Amino acid sequence: MSKKKKFYVVVYDIRADRSRDKVSKLLEKYGIRVNYSVFECLFTEKQLLSVQEKVDKIINKRCDAVIYYHICLDCYTKIIYQPRRIVSPKLVDVV
Repeated sequence: MSKKKKFYVVVYDIRADRSRDKVSKLLEKYGIRVNYSVFECLFTEKQLLSVQEKVDKIINKRCDAVIYYHICLDCYTKIIYQPRRIVSPKLVDVV
């Protein structure tokens, strides 16, 4: 039985190159980069918490920011990409 995954848009503003690279490599394991500092990811609840803990250890809490936007399935279907995107995350386990 597969675990239910939820769709998140993760955005960040991280000053240090090294920290920014670490966060982007971490997020690449769960989703796709859609802009320089924007990822679309699929997380189980456990994966989300793990990523948040890892990010917390990487970033400088005084000047960096990472934001996780949970997007419901209904809202996900209404996302508009301009220009139109070819690749999108699989929604097989999204609820």
